[in-house]
Amino acid sequence: MAQPATPTFAAFDRAGDVLKFEPNPLDAIFAPRNVALIGASETSGSVGRTILWNLISNPFGGTVFPVNPKRASILGIKSYPRIAEVPAKVDLAVVCTAAPSVPDLIGECVDAGVKGAIIISAGFKEIGPEGVELERRVMENAKRGRMRIIGPNCLGVMNPLNGLNATFASASARPGQVAFLSQSGALLTGVLDWSLRENLGFSAFVSVGSMIDVGWGDLIQYFGDDPRTEAIVMYMETIGDARSFLSSAREVAYTKPIIVIKPGRTEAAAHAAASHTGSMTGSDDVLDVAFKRVGVLRVDSIMDLFYSAELLGKQPRPKGRNLTILTNAGGPGVLATDALVEGGGKLTPLSSETMQALDQLLPAAWSHNNPVDILGDASPERYAKTLELTARDPNADGLLVILTPQAMTDPTMTAEMLKPYARIPNKPVLASWLGGSEIQAGETILSRAGIPTFEYPDIAARMFNYMWQYTENLRLLYETPSFAEATNPNRSHASEIVDRARAQGRTILNEYESKQLLSAYDIPTVETRVALTKDQAAAAADEIGYPVVLKLYSDTITHKTDVGGVKLNLPDTRAVRDAFIAIKSSVTDKAGAQHFGGVTVQPMVKLDGYELIIGSSLDAQFGPVLLFGLGGQLVEVFKDRALGLPPLNTTLARRMMERTKIYTALQGVRGRAPVDIEALAQLMVRFSEIVVEQRWVKEIDINPLLASPEQLIALDARVILYEPNVTPEQLPRPAIRPYPLKYVETWVAEDGTRLTIRPIRPEDEPLMVEYHKQVSERSVYLRYLHPMALDTRIAHDRLSRIVFIDYDREMALAAEYQNPETGKREIVGIGRLSKIYGTSDAEFSLLIVDRFHGKGLGTELLKMLVQIGRDENLDRIIAFISPDNHAMQKVSRHLGFTLHRSADDPTIIEGELVL
Repeated sequence: MAQPATPTFAAFDRAGDVLKFEPNPLDAIFAPRNVALIGASETSGSVGRTILWNLISNPFGGTVFPVNPKRASILGIKSYPRIAEVPAKVDLAVVCTAAPSVPDLIGECVDAGVKGAIIISAGFKEIGPEGVELERRVMENAKRGRMRIIGPNCLGVMNPLNGLNATFASASARPGQVAFLSQSGALLTGVLDWSLRENLGFSAFVSVGSMIDVGWGDLIQYFGDDPRTEAIVMYMETIGDARSFLSSAREVAYTKPIIVIKPGRTEAAAHAAASHTGSMTGSDDVLDVAFKRVGVLRVDSIMDLFYSAELLGKQPRPKGRNLTILTNAGGPGVLATDALVEGGGKLTPLSSETMQALDQLLPAAWSHNNPVDILGDASPERYAKTLELTARDPNADGLLVILTPQAMTDPTMTAEMLKPYARIPNKPVLASWLGGSEIQAGETILSRAGIPTFEYPDIAARMFNYMWQYTENLRLLYETPSFAEATNPNRSHASEIVDRARAQGRTILNEYESKQLLSAYDIPTVETRVALTKDQAAAAADEIGYPVVLKLYSDTITHKTDVGGVKLNLPDTRAVRDAFIAIKSSVTDKAGAQHFGGVTVQPMVKLDGYELIIGSSLDAQFGPVLLFGLGGQLVEVFKDRALGLPPLNTTLARRMMERTKIYTALQGVRGRAPVDIEALAQLMVRFSEIVVEQRWVKEIDINPLLASPEQLIALDARVILYEPNVTPEQLPRPAIRPYPLKYVETWVAEDGTRLTIRPIRPEDEPLMVEYHKQVSERSVYLRYLHPMALDTRIAHDRLSRIVFIDYDREMALAAEYQNPETGKREIVGIGRLSKIYGTSDAEFSLLIVDRFHGKGLGTELLKMLVQIGRDENLDRIIAFISPDNHAMQKVSRHLGFTLHRSADDPTIIEGELVL
């Protein structure tokens, strides 16, 4: 691919197909050539003086221009009254003037062509409405020039790798490979001081402030693309743009660890964080779920943040949670075991082969179990041979070596003997050398060899728990779900139900309407008939058959049992009539006659199964959140539930179930047959479709959903709508963009072949394997501009990242063909539109199965991609085409692309379409 004249970061695209060099707008902030400091000062101890001193005393390869209308020079450097009078092009403006002056100053910077700004000043949304208005004016000016802004209310930014220090910290960070992003400037300076003492370096040191513009998602993407950054660690108080964070984190976490400490687990801490940032904090439980969904590792302390980054940088990720502990003393092994098990880890069950080998190696008094106590007189050779033996055990996922300095112990030589075992494939090795000066030399040897050492064994065990949790998070990222069973939701009918209630000014669907909504998405519901009188109720019961249930029919009351609105197991007509009267009387007494609209009549379903709840409510940061767990009347007492973010696939639905206690029972206990877990997962997927597609639904739950080996059936449902004064623009969007149904269409080829063209789904991975088997080597070469072996193309790691796409970042259209000879579905073409991050451009690519060449499919796919580009408000679509790919050149020209030979690489044809 052609390269810009001054590339910054180089990265392969998602599929590892072609090398891309793309400038990033944040380069203006992290790699500026010239910096203007607006508010520079000579006043000792002032922010303006401290930042200026840091800028000029840490050369970054550019020029610093102080801006202050009251002084001709500052610290001996010529000062300028306004940014417009600076004689050179400025990339970055650092603003540290009073908040009310900032909007106009940003406007002047935009007029001067400045592309990046750091606003140090406080006094914005954290002070109330007047601060919010200042932020609005700042962004109004910034958007005119596509300026990117970090802050306000921040410490600033350091890039130790190029020398930039645009902060008012008292020192500069050492260069390293970890990007540290913090919402607390004070914490940043504390960590800086600690890092200098511990000789820890950073690739970046960023105080994000209140994130008026540049947020977590932008920074994760930037440092994810930076080859000099190996890990991203974050102190987060609020998440800001949840969708941007999740999108970037999911993209980057697979290749670089993202480790977060997020305070606010308690209500008091959450309130303090909200006061600090002026932002909502949302539910901490939901945040945990979101982190796991995108592969982010959450830790509980500042030290864990950096310990984890070091560990994941030095050692391979474990495949599972089994840890083998080697120790020369029993007590430390017990401490490590407690910490391991409390965090969800497990002791490795030693295999019989390992036990026999240890019996031959170790003295008879060894522990004969895990932890493997090799006794206080353990020599360096005994340590090394025991580690070698236990590492071979197929049950072991990781190893922890503990040493206590006893009279017979040689900590330094033991460390030397362990050096050859520093890199065991898929099995991290951790160490805990207890003691003081006596063990320091050994610790240094281990650290230099790549074996992380910890002061105490319980800390080491906790770090191992973080490692396997991180592995598990990543595995879930790209675990192929089962294909969703064929359903055809009646979306129009569902919308009619909701629209009718809204037209009547209602915010509650009655039970009958709620069940109709579920039925529209193929969720089984118990037969339900509405009866406005006791005679109608009796007649309905006679038709349904006894016994029956009567429930309150009301447009205003959702918790029917609270007002005596449910009568169960009614055996005959007389009981039905009496129940009708009793419900009417109870509701009238407890709520008022206006809340009684009649009853619903339902068969009395035998409760031979488990009562579950599936629901959705609103989170302040993440929008709709799903719930699964034990249902029934005591749902709020037992609180056995798991949360998830919509949309779901069957894998995600199963993972939600697995986090509950009721899941064990659903699998079958004490001789009871199991519930159909796959069918339950499919039902949860359809429920999540309601949540993301019916956007006027604010809350919805099925309680109970009866789950038995014979059936899954919703016995009751509750649906709350948004208030009538809410506009479509005010409706919260899901934190993860749902499947874009609007891009599904049926297309008929020139020869009459009928295809469905639709966005790709994670479930398509098996179809993609067969698709690649049908593509010729020449077509592959023309698509990727280099040969690619079939084994490489169909590898799970690659294909999973192609089908698990973020529809906000790219759109991949699959052309699906129902083969009449085999009756199987086939993918016969893929068209992909990938946004170029930080720009309004996207790149397209196409690959068609050879037997479908010449049918017009390539033209149709590209035509749809162009329309998608317009729908997604892109400015430009580009392509890089082989000169030998004449068909693709012809299609591109036909649809308005201009083509030319690349000036940088004449073997490439560049295509461009301005939208």
